[in-house]
Amino acid sequence: MLTRLTRSAEAVGVAIFAALFGAFLLQIVFRYAVGHPLGWTDELALVLFPWAVFWACAFAVPWREHVSFDLLAQAAPPHARRVFGLVGAALVAVLFAAALPATLDYVAFMARERTPVLGWRYDWVFACFPIFLAALAARALCRVAALLGSRWRERIGPGSE
Repeated sequence: MLTRLTRSAEAVGVAIFAALFGAFLLQIVFRYAVGHPLGWTDELALVLFPWAVFWACAFAVPWREHVSFDLLAQAAPPHARRVFGLVGAALVAVLFAAALPATLDYVAFMARERTPVLGWRYDWVFACFPIFLAALAARALCRVAALLGSRWRERIGPGSE
C-alpha cells in the first residue's frame, strides 16, 4: 500500500510539473511567436512552482536526498549515527509540527485575498506549505520509529531512506 501511495504522490507531482511546463511553453509561444503575452500563464506558473517544489519535497524526495549536514554523522560509528538520526528526525518532527498551527492560521487568513489575474484565493495558493509541514513531520516520526526498531542499521547507511 505504501508503494501505491508513493506512486500516486509522484504522479501528482509529475502532473503539477507538467502543467507548470505547459504554461511556461504556452507563454513562450504567445510572447514570441504570436506577439501577445498571456498574463494567466505567468500567474499559473508562479502558483504551480511552489506547489511542485513543496509537493516533491513532502512526498517524492527520499529522506536521504533532503539537505542535511551529516559530515560528522557519516564519520561516526553506527550507534552514534543512529543517535544523530534520531535527534535530527525528532527535531524535524517537533519543529515542523509546532509550526503547523501558525502556518494554518496564516493560510486561512489569506483566504480574503485573491490572485490578480486568475482570481484564485491565496489560501489555496499557499495550501502547499502546511501540507509540506505535516507530511515532513509525519515522515520524520516514521524515521524515528524506524531508527528505534530492530532493523535500524538499514536506515543509517548510505542509500538508506
